[in-house]
Amino acid sequence: MYKSILGFIVFQLITFTTFSQLQKVIVEKYYVSDASDATDTLGGGLPIGSTTYRIYVDLAPGSVLKKIYGDVNHPFSIQSTAPFFNQKSDGQTFAKDFVKNRYLEGVVALDTWLTLGQTTKTQAGKTYFGILKNQDLDGSFIGGINNDGGSAAIPNGLLTNADPNAGIPLTQADGMDTLAALPTSWSHFGVLDFVTGNDTTMFGSLQSQQGFNSTNFFLSNSGVKGVVADSNQILIAQLTTAGTLSFHLNIEVDAIVNGLPQTIQYVSSNDTILTGEVYNPYLSYPSICGCNDPNYLEYNPAVICLEPGSCVTPIVIGCMDTVACNFDENVNVHVENLCCYPGKCNNRDIAIVCPALRGSNFEFLVYPNPSIDEFNLDVYSGMETEDIHIEVFDNYGVKLVDKLYPAAAIITGESLNLSSAEKGIYHLKVSIGGQVQSQLLFKN
Repeated sequence: MYKSILGFIVFQLITFTTFSQLQKVIVEKYYVSDASDATDTLGGGLPIGSTTYRIYVDLAPGSVLKKIYGDVNHPFSIQSTAPFFNQKSDGQTFAKDFVKNRYLEGVVALDTWLTLGQTTKTQAGKTYFGILKNQDLDGSFIGGINNDGGSAAIPNGLLTNADPNAGIPLTQADGMDTLAALPTSWSHFGVLDFVTGNDTTMFGSLQSQQGFNSTNFFLSNSGVKGVVADSNQILIAQLTTAGTLSFHLNIEVDAIVNGLPQTIQYVSSNDTILTGEVYNPYLSYPSICGCNDPNYLEYNPAVICLEPGSCVTPIVIGCMDTVACNFDENVNVHVENLCCYPGKCNNRDIAIVCPALRGSNFEFLVYPNPSIDEFNLDVYSGMETEDIHIEVFDNYGVKLVDKLYPAAAIITGESLNLSSAEKGIYHLKVSIGGQVQSQLLFKN
């Protein structure tokens, strides 16, 4: 009766709080550089085999991304085991500051930067935004014949590597498309020098670094959605490095929850959670793997990918007191209030909880009743060797449900679906052995 209830409750809680608006974070391998790309020295040189990653936050449809940030409780961190590439002559700290034609020069399109969706300034009425290459259907203005060949003037242009690790080649899909609703009110803190306005972090050209870590940083705007409304995937960073990437991110999202507007801060660490903050393990990369099934004792809420063999012990909650009438040797999570003893059963019917005390009799419970279309049925049988027969009739005696269950002490949560039936009163009949009980069902 109690098996997996705790796991179900934990799963429902995690689903509601953690994954309601921020559904996942996508790390896309955008491009892998080759020897031709390494010939372009105008921007400082790009090592062969460098990978350009794009990071997207995948929000529930209708949700709006307002900010990426780091604070004292939840640092914002992007790290690599090798320096990040920043194009020294035409690179930008924030992708919104790119003029479209700069992407055609050398390896500028592989620059490392931050954004909230937007990837170019507005020119000729068009503003471009990031989109996963596998959703980009409008072709490409980057790489190959669209590229100037860099400092070595490569005849067929740069950024032509079709490395399968990076998916669709940039010459076919550039991961950029237009969006009608443009964000406004851009603001930032913690990246540019107050006096000079220069960027001395890993996103700028003044020094080469292997990471950015800040407890006092933000990039914000009026709010942005994804290019494809149904998937609502919003680009927040492009990162190019020959090393191994890792990050911890925090974001602010506006959403409608239960019909009311709400601002939610999704954070990558759960050491300190303040009002309005929700921990989400997807904001850390690489992902933590382990047991991600809440029906197992080994379950870890910080885990988002299953490690084979990590989920070993199914959760069974109940009473582990051998003196109790409902002692269960299979239980591994003891809940004292679930134990029943003659004269003490926490305001429950001990004859239902411990049917063996009742002898040859049975009880059943239907809920909810009334219901719109589906009823749930629990049967507690003292006749464990007899099959359980369930029938539902309308007022004319027409049988709508006919189910036969093998003999069992308890069956719980069985569905009686009357969605195709008209509103009205129906008759439920439960038969076990030679005993029959009935009850009225009220369908609204």
